[in-house]
Amino acid sequence: MPGAYRFEIQTIPGGGKFSVSGNGSKESAKIAFDYFKANANRVSGSIKVSEADFHLQIVDLQNQGSPDATILSTFIALCSVALAKPLQSQMVVTGDMSLGGTITQTRSLAETLQIAFDAGAKRILLPMSSAVDIPTVPSELFAKFQISFYSDPVDAAYKAIGVD
Repeated sequence: MPGAYRFEIQTIPGGGKFSVSGNGSKESAKIAFDYFKANANRVSGSIKVSEADFHLQIVDLQNQGSPDATILSTFIALCSVALAKPLQSQMVVTGDMSLGGTITQTRSLAETLQIAFDAGAKRILLPMSSAVDIPTVPSELFAKFQISFYSDPVDAAYKAIGVD
């Protein structure tokens, strides 16, 4: 079952270490950090991964247990802290990505959007591959959100942070 999670991340001067606490798969977080290290220059030339240590805490807002899909959200959190730019307020990121950066579709789109609405979301970041599931969402629920579509992890990070 989908749930709502808050990703809290901080960075301090260091040598490129990454640690995770709270709910969530340490393996998924490591995949996200490896992808971040390999693709930081695609996000911004100003990101110096080897000059900072990163710590991520995943907070379960609804006591759902460990989240299923955290690679993309972790990547976006890393981009946000590295650029010192917060995510847009009331933003929910749906979908996930693989080790190679392939975007995966949002599972149970209608249920996910209902949970996002109940958690106070106003903006939804949705993978293009999930556009086919929009007819399964009640129109009155879909109309409550500002929807942005993304096609790859860097595009998702830019849109979540609000960078053009």
